[in-house]
Amino acid sequence: MSTLVFSLLIAFSLYLAIRSRRGHGKQSVHDFFVASRQFGTALVFFLTAGEIYSIGTMVGFPGGIYAKGPTYGVWFLGYILLAYPIGYFIGPRIWEIGKEHNAITQADLFKGHYRSRALELIVAGSSILFLIPWGELQFTGLVAALKGLGWHVQPLWLIVVCAALAFTYIAISGVRASAWIAVLKDILMLLAIVVTGVAAAWMAGGTHEVFHAASHQVSNAMTTPQLRFSMSTMLFQALGFYMMPFAAQGFFTARGPNTIRRTQIAMPLYMLMYPFLVVASYYAISANLKLASPNDAFFAAVVHLLPDWLIGLVAAGAALSGLLVLAGICLAIGPIVTRNLIPNLPETRQKRAAKFVIVAYLMVSIATTLLTPNLMLLLINLTYYGITQFLPGMLILLARRRVRPGAVAAGIVCGQVLAIVCYMLHLGFGGINLGLVCLGVNVLVVFVAHILMRPSGDRYAMPDSLHHHS
Repeated sequence: MSTLVFSLLIAFSLYLAIRSRRGHGKQSVHDFFVASRQFGTALVFFLTAGEIYSIGTMVGFPGGIYAKGPTYGVWFLGYILLAYPIGYFIGPRIWEIGKEHNAITQADLFKGHYRSRALELIVAGSSILFLIPWGELQFTGLVAALKGLGWHVQPLWLIVVCAALAFTYIAISGVRASAWIAVLKDILMLLAIVVTGVAAAWMAGGTHEVFHAASHQVSNAMTTPQLRFSMSTMLFQALGFYMMPFAAQGFFTARGPNTIRRTQIAMPLYMLMYPFLVVASYYAISANLKLASPNDAFFAAVVHLLPDWLIGLVAAGAALSGLLVLAGICLAIGPIVTRNLIPNLPETRQKRAAKFVIVAYLMVSIATTLLTPNLMLLLINLTYYGITQFLPGMLILLARRRVRPGAVAAGIVCGQVLAIVCYMLHLGFGGINLGLVCLGVNVLVVFVAHILMRPSGDRYAMPDSLHHHS
């Protein structure tokens, strides 16, 4: 029964993708990737939420609480909530400057403002490099979710089917398909989480019983280094949240700046599902459910508590959560290659070339997933360490400030290289998130390099198109 419900819901998602094409026969490259900047509040809201609340919400968050206790949840919830006010202020600016430069990718913003080919290549190249772990994260989560639900299929086949589905969604109508499927995915995911949380509390005789039983096995105490790490990680990941290349692209789909402001105001409502996830995780601890890995915590509770047909619904919600983020990453990487890495490719050929790029990206992600499984937290960290280093350059261009592109490029490269080296060598900074330390070095490098690169009596000339805006 669970397989039937799962298959019907996935088939319905394909129907929604086909339906999203209606009225948009031959799509231009702008329509395919950013919906010709036509999405209203509802579609931007669901599309953005679809990319935020991914498979990690159902796998990584409960797994972290199961393994490390509630202290893990503090920074996870904190950074998402902190990010929304940042998005409220920078999202509309990203949209305005994106429209000005006819941008599709984040790298287009850097290209338009700084007029530097080298900086454009650094942003484009490192975007792709650091998004590979994010794709791998979705595949790893999908395998964990479907195996946790008792589906004993070879991981390779699960991953290949998921990659084929993600590509099919994109091929049908690009970002329009993602937005329509996001509505279905959010409904299924919220239903799955709330129903499981309520069932866990009901079965245990109330949330008090669940928490009391779990408290004997996980500690609620937080040490000073843990607190320092939690606070610095919240700040660092909140700053990096909207630096993700697919986040800028999500903003570009909006009809206008106010559309983005409205979505950011409503976003925190999604956080209401997290208490239900915590109860489900604690139930897995209190009921002594035997898990192959902590990542199975939520799904072990699902299998233990819910009837067969509801398990199919949870599986569909989990699968769509991962597939939607995969589609979003693909829609970001495709145009980065065809617009930023391969210059002067005619717009008529960009869409087809991007589809080949997307297939190549999915194949690389499949290979890395099979070679390095079970590295969920590592993958999240690596992506954030790299992507957040775009922040100083983004803030400068959003403020329309005149800073040498060489200085911005030096800051990004120093921040990214330092982050990877520190991570590989396990260098600690007294509990402070090393990404935040590297971001500080990045800012310092930009400041010093800008001063050193400026010849005496010379000012960095701002592009003519920006003069009348200053």
